[in-house]
Parts: sequence; C-alpha cells; structure tokens
Amino acid sequence: MTEPLRVVLADDQTLVRTGFRLILGADGIDVVAEAVNGAEAVEAVRRTRPDVVLMDVRMPEMDGLEATRRILTGVPGVPGGSGGSAGSGSSGATDAPDVPRVIILTTFDLDQYVYAALSAGASGFLLKDVTPEQLTAAIRTVRTGDALLAPAITRRLVQRFTRRGSDAAALHRDLAPLTPREVEVLGLLAQGLSNAELAARLHLAETTVKTHVARILAKLRLRDRVQAVIVAYETGLVSAGAHEAAERSARPTRTGTR
Repeated sequence: MTEPLRVVLADDQTLVRTGFRLILGADGIDVVAEAVNGAEAVEAVRRTRPDVVLMDVRMPEMDGLEATRRILTGVPGVPGGSGGSAGSGSSGATDAPDVPRVIILTTFDLDQYVYAALSAGASGFLLKDVTPEQLTAAIRTVRTGDALLAPAITRRLVQRFTRRGSDAAALHRDLAPLTPREVEVLGLLAQGLSNAELAARLHLAETTVKTHVARILAKLRLRDRVQAVIVAYETGLVSAGAHEAAERSARPTRTGTR
C-alpha cells in the first residue's frame, strides 16, 4: 500500500492552516507539521522530511521566500542541502530525492517576489482562494515531479517577474545543447501548452513529446517544467508579447479553463 503524502504547512494565519489541514486530511494527505514563520518551516522540514511544503510568502521573522531558498538551495541541516542554485540550471539541492517540493501560497497581486521563489526551485504556486480539489491535485502533481504550470495565472506571473536578457549570444550559449526540435518544444512549453496540446500542435505522439521534455530537462539540468519556462523567458526564446499573441490566437479553439 502506498504511503500517504506528508506535508508541512507554513502560514502565519491559524485559520488558513486549519482549513488546509482539514482539506488535506479528508483526502488522505498527512500534515506532519505546521509553521507560523519561515524559520519554523525550515526546522519542520529538517525534522519531519515531508514530501511537499505549502509555503506562505508573507510571514514574520523569516518570510517564505528566504525559507524556500534555505530548504531548496542547500542550508546545513536541511535534507539534501548542497548549496546549488536550482534556478541557475546547476545540479543542486532539489535533485536529491529527500528534498521536498515547495508550493508557494500567494495573493498574486501583492507578492512581488514569487518569481524569485520559483527561480530558487519552488515547484509552483497557488492562490489562497484555491478550491479543495485544486489544492490536493496540486500537491499530488508536484510530488510526482511535475510542476504547476497549467493555470494561465502561472504563466502571467512568470512573464511579469522574469529577468529576460536580450543578448543573443547568451541565448545560443544557454540553449546550445538542445536540438532544433527541442528548442521548438521548449518555446511551446513556455507558452503553457500541456503535453497533449504540444503533441497536437507538432503532430507527434504524446509519448514522443514526453521524451522531448525529459531530454530538455536533462540537457539543461533543470528540475521541472517551471524551471524550463524560466529559462525560456530569461534567454529570450519566448517573450511576453509573443505569448500573449499566441494565447489570443488559440483562444477561439479552446474549451474550458485549466
């Protein structure tokens, strides 16, 4: 029998933690510790070694951004810590199997530093008005090694806070290991397309797309799709304007929301 997922909740609001704990417990997800600030979150991760951390950004003493850095980029005492930078494409702490995935909890319009948390290795983010179904699905998604990229708001946030460079030489240097097809896949992935949508756009089997994505992550030494999106914007492969145009052209043919 599969062991239940183990989660640490980090939020300075008691009602938020209580509500999330009840939601997760009802779905068979164990809350192994709670924290009211970033320092407590780092200690809770060291002590309990959870699978996933739900991390608020704005907390007293130490905010969630600093706590995320400490958990994912190598602080002594944190499992798997090695000092590597997850956002730089180097092989760092987040490559270790016992390092948890971090999901950032945000109000979006107010949290100006969420991109930095994603760059530090966080696996995505959720709005605090998330539905119970979205919350539990998100935790299960990141635990399997994927990232929270489907919602359009994630793409908007990455676009807003990405530090894009215009140096074409940097583009060539950063993406040189990729084949032309892999560069094409990365560009579409950065626009928020799912594997199924990528397969349809490129007229490929979905298994082939999954192989391309896996090779992109391996060649660029990235942990998940969030980091791939960051690289696509930072290198200039994809721009916010290009993404918005693509989203407008695709809108008439899409059904529902993701």
